[in-house]
This record gives sequence, structure tokens and C-alpha cells, in this order.
Amino acid sequence: MEQFKKDIQLGLSNVPKTLPSKYFYNKKGDKLFQEIMSMPEYYLTNAEFEIFSQKTKELIHLLNLDKERHFELIELGAGDGVKTIELLKELITQGFNFSYLPVDISANALAGLKEKLHIVLPTLDVRTKQGDYFEVLAGIKETKKPKVILFLGSNIGNMLDDKAKSFIYQLGKNVLPDDKLLLGVDLVKPKEVVLPAYNDKQGITKAFNLNLLDRINEELGADFNLDEFDHQPEYTEEEGIAKSFLVSKIHQVVTIKSMGKVFAFKAGEKIHTEISRKYNDAILNNIIKETDFKLKEKLTDTKGYFADYLLVRK
Repeated sequence: MEQFKKDIQLGLSNVPKTLPSKYFYNKKGDKLFQEIMSMPEYYLTNAEFEIFSQKTKELIHLLNLDKERHFELIELGAGDGVKTIELLKELITQGFNFSYLPVDISANALAGLKEKLHIVLPTLDVRTKQGDYFEVLAGIKETKKPKVILFLGSNIGNMLDDKAKSFIYQLGKNVLPDDKLLLGVDLVKPKEVVLPAYNDKQGITKAFNLNLLDRINEELGADFNLDEFDHQPEYTEEEGIAKSFLVSKIHQVVTIKSMGKVFAFKAGEKIHTEISRKYNDAILNNIIKETDFKLKEKLTDTKGYFADYLLVRK
């Protein structure tokens, strides 16, 4: 709670104002994001699901795993695991010896995933890990077992390039040579495809963004009036970064009781809440060039909207 308070105070004191996207994910936020992933406009889920469901054997072949040696399949930000289940099923069918370690900051998401997997894949060895990615990886690095890390759903796209470079570098420091990283990324494409994914007709994405203000109200005693804020996404193909903002409709003042702070908003003032970086080979190679990983292969969906890149630790 103290870290939440510090992050919110810092973000709303910034010029321009910001709010960390990691705080989208409370119980209500988790549910809304599941709805987002089911939206017809949100092509990312369907595109990556196509890769995992229709190119599963090809994916396993690219991973070049040894059936005789036990390995750990570690998924960072596992969520509901809907795509990964397709891979897990095929790995079991082909007789691979492995454990599945889903990692997530949300205990609620992990509990739901473990319950689902117990029903769908009762023989699977599942070891849920709640917490910070690098703390979890550091804790299991010493097992010396081969590791395949999944970082799917273009979650890395929530980082600007410098932060993504640091993230991939730190991943390399927490795994061993020849360990693998399967990185799911959204590819650069026209705004006519991208923008509707962040501004659906049903208003689910808007509700997801506004829920962050609602959470601040509930947990920190703020008085944000959600009716006086709107959701605004922005994207150009040239920049390749989708951005989400909450925009104050009027001049207003918000009090956060637990901080004893008052924050003023001008009419039209933006709060930057999230980015979603889009990639191509050149952008990704630039990000990994000073890390311990090298790019080996990639698989894309039939429309070329999404790619899963295989990186190997040097």
C-alpha cells in the first residue's frame, strides 16, 4: 500500500502527469482485461493464439528441447494461460519432461489459472510463483535445469525501448547459457488496425483505464469523479507506439485523503497511463544488441499482425 501511495503521488506530481500501468490489475481490472482480450477489435490475443494453436508443433520444433532432460517452462505474466495451454497440451502429448511455472503479480490470476489447469491438464506439474519477475527468476536460477521463458502478449510493449533493453538484459543475467526466451510482440501496422484495439465500441478499454482512478478512490481515499474523465488512445505508424491517456473534461481539483494532497487538473489535461510498443526485426535487434540474447527464429500469424520471437541466451 505504501508503494502504491508513493507511485501515485509521484505520478500525479509529474509534468505531464502519469500513472503506472501495473496498477490496472486489481480484481476488477483483471476481469476487465479478460473482457478486452475477447473483444473483436483486440486482434493481439487472436493473432498470438493462432500461432500457439495452429503452429504448435512448429513452435516446439524451434525450441529444440531434449525429451530426456527435465526443463522448466516459466511464463512471466501468465494471466489466464489461454494461449499457453495449447503449448502445454502438445508438450504433454509428445512426452516431454517438464514443470510449468506461471509467474504473475496477481494472486487472483494465479489461483484461477491453477484451478483451470487442474481440470484441463490434471497430470501437469504446476508451480505458481507470485511476485516480481526477477526475484522469482533469481530464486530458481540455481536449479541449473534448462529453462524456457515465455513472455507473451506483447507485455514487453508496455516498456519504452531503453527500459525494454534493461529488462531483456536482466533476464539474461537470471538464466544460463542456452536457456531460451520466447518473446511475443505486436508488429508495426497501420493505425486503422491498431487504434480500435485500444478504443473499442463497447467501452471496455475505457472502463479498464478509468478503473485505475476508481482503485485510487477506494484504496487511497481519493475523490476522482470518473464521469469527468475520458479515455483517449493515440498512435501513428511512424512512431509505432500506441499511448493511452485519461483526459480531464473540465478544470477540477482532486483530493487524496491518505496523502493529505490536492491535485489540480486543467480542462483537457492528460494523464499518461500506458504505452504499447509495436515491433519489427530492426527494432527488436536494436533492443537486444547489448544483451546476452541472440535472435534465432520467429513465427507470425497469417495476417502478419503478431510475432513470437525465439531468443537464445549466448
